[in-house]
Order: sequence, then structure tokens, then C-alpha cells
Amino acid sequence: MGDAENDVLAAVGPRLRALRRTRGVTLEVLAAETGLTASTLSRLENGRLRPTLEQLLPLARAHDVPLDDLVAAPPTGDPRIHLRPVRRFGVTVVPLTRRPGGVQAYKVIYPPAARSATLDLQTHDGYEWFYVLNGRVRFVLGEQEFQLGEGEAAEFDTRVPHWIGSADERPAELLTLFGPQGERAHIAGGR
Repeated sequence: MGDAENDVLAAVGPRLRALRRTRGVTLEVLAAETGLTASTLSRLENGRLRPTLEQLLPLARAHDVPLDDLVAAPPTGDPRIHLRPVRRFGVTVVPLTRRPGGVQAYKVIYPPAARSATLDLQTHDGYEWFYVLNGRVRFVLGEQEFQLGEGEAAEFDTRVPHWIGSADERPAELLTLFGPQGERAHIAGGR
């Protein structure tokens, strides 16, 4: 292993300690979150133990950071994000965030409205915000129904029965932010 790799691994310990202290958790609490022992965590933080992938993965999850952030991986030179669309029930969902947990961003494409489409209202934990990029959207929230056009946005608690789809013969494209624990979108105003 070269000097560059040794330098990267040597910097992991202080980074782990700083993340734990920023979160305000003890070694014992972090041990319970990760399945690692407090002794192992202490040795990792002090640089007396070289981290393995099996140790870094649960630590990245517990601290809610990408694995690359733990090791300060050097840039690869390729800034592209390789999006992998998923199609379910005619709806195309393109994940725009790669980090697990917290608020997630998606581009969602709803197919053209079907004349005999049944409204299957859904409920689940979370909070959602969406912005109509293209087309028109039919949005049912509880007992209310809305139509939104390009440039309009909506925000709602997903525990309220809801349904979203295209409002006409064109597909509808949305930018969606979803917080699984009910995190709301906070939009800062410019000056």
C-alpha cells in the first residue's frame, strides 16, 4: 500500500471522532447503532486500528454520510451522476439523490391520463413536496382535488390519503422531494 493510501486511512480516525462528537453521541450509543464494540470504535478513532469496509459501512449509515466522506476519497474526475430510472405501474421514477436517509429527491414522470383510471389513494409516513416541470397534474388530497400546471408546487403530509397523476393526454413531469420521517422542504428566500 502506497503513502497516499496510508494517509487516507490515517485520517479516518479523527474524522470518525469529529462526526460522533458533532452528533453528541457516546461510544456506547454508537456501538449500539452499528453493532461494533465501543472498544473497536475507540481504537478506530485513535488510529490504533485500520478500518475495514465491514466497519465503515455501518458507521457511514449511523452518521448519515456517504462512505466517500468517511475516507475523504479523492475525486475520480468524473462528476456525472449515473441515474437509473425505475418504472412501476406506468410511472417512471428517477432517483436524484444517492445518500441514504433524510430528504430524497426524484424526477417523476406520470403517463398520460387514462379515461377509466381508478383513484387508488395511498397513505404512508412522510412529507412530500412536488413541483410541476412539464404538463398538468391531477392531485387528490383527502376530500379535495386540485389541478396544477407547469411552475406550480404542492406540499403535503403523506399520512393524508393522496393520489397524483397526469391531468390530460400528455405525460406530467414532476420534481419531488420526499422526507420519510416527515421532514418538510425548507426553501430559503434570496435577497
